[in-house]
Amino acid sequence: MSIDVVDLRNFYGQRLGVVARRFIARAIRDHWRDTAGLRMVGIGYASPYLGLFREEAERCLAFMPAGQGVVKWPTTRPALSALVDENELPLPDNAVDRVLLVHALEMTNDPGALLREVWRVLASGGRLLAVVPNRRGVWARMDTTPFGHGRPYSRAQINQILRESWFTPTGWSEALYVPPVNRGWFLRSAVAWERTGATLSAPFAGVHLVEATKQVYRAIPARRVKRRLMPALEPALAPSPGATARNET
Repeated sequence: MSIDVVDLRNFYGQRLGVVARRFIARAIRDHWRDTAGLRMVGIGYASPYLGLFREEAERCLAFMPAGQGVVKWPTTRPALSALVDENELPLPDNAVDRVLLVHALEMTNDPGALLREVWRVLASGGRLLAVVPNRRGVWARMDTTPFGHGRPYSRAQINQILRESWFTPTGWSEALYVPPVNRGWFLRSAVAWERTGATLSAPFAGVHLVEATKQVYRAIPARRVKRRLMPALEPALAPSPGATARNET
């Protein structure tokens, strides 16, 4: 289900990708305005957006799944990106404060396993921000962009999978109301599309952004108490009373 990292990089180098990056980055920044001193990790292909936080966060890493591939990030500085197994992140428990998922949740074969691994590495009070394609949006229907690959989600579906993976959704927003038309004359009206869609709360946005907190005291299934069974007695032969009397005479 994963899309190749080269295709992702090429998309964000096009005019349509630049527009998508600008609107999604603005929505991400609205959720996380202050990350000073925090430890951050982006999973999937989050590098186009991690630059928002690199200068203020204590640590900022880009983890790219093995099925997708990896590119160097940042391009002109020491590398902060790594190729990882998305279900076995190379981090200890409670290691980071923020996790950004972009081109990740819809691409993985096991979203629940990915989210549980994110839960493991997040510190107490840590926050997750997931950017996922809206199944009702036009972008999810066009495979000419990365948002048309993998599995798109509705709000109800995202809410359910987060709760099943021990997260509590706390904030929602949308982005990419502009249709995915890669024409210069059309993209000049992208700001008007975005403002109008956000004002009307239109249901056809290209992506959902959902912020969630880690449930520290999650429910643990009760263990069934095993009953201790008495061992069965093995049958043994015993002489009958009549036979005992005959033997004595």
